[in-house]
Amino acid sequence: MTASNSILLYVTDAPTSARFYTSLLGKEPVEASATFAMFILPSGLGLGLWGKAGVEPAPAAAGGGCDIGFKVATSDMVDATHADWQAKGANIVMAPTDLDFGRSFVAADPDGHRLRVYTVTEEA
Repeated sequence: MTASNSILLYVTDAPTSARFYTSLLGKEPVEASATFAMFILPSGLGLGLWGKAGVEPAPAAAGGGCDIGFKVATSDMVDATHADWQAKGANIVMAPTDLDFGRSFVAADPDGHRLRVYTVTEEA
């Protein structure tokens, strides 16, 4: 089987979404046009933003049906990322919260795609 190397999000307006992700991620897309943008995350995973009007076959679902996870090393990093993203105007749908697996918060992009920043608490 081929290794997964990218995820594509269907968006209403690719340039608007690209500006949102440029702000949150602190990096420019490696590719950008009126209908598409591609970011390469530190893990090597590509995050593509594709204007849904041009997708064939047309997407059947709206954003928000799953989370894109951004794992960080510590609970303090969860809180710092939350403060940073909130200051940048991200829509926070869940404030930093201690869950059974660790600390986490959830933001949403302009199309409602959920972005979960989390850390995993190691059991002693």
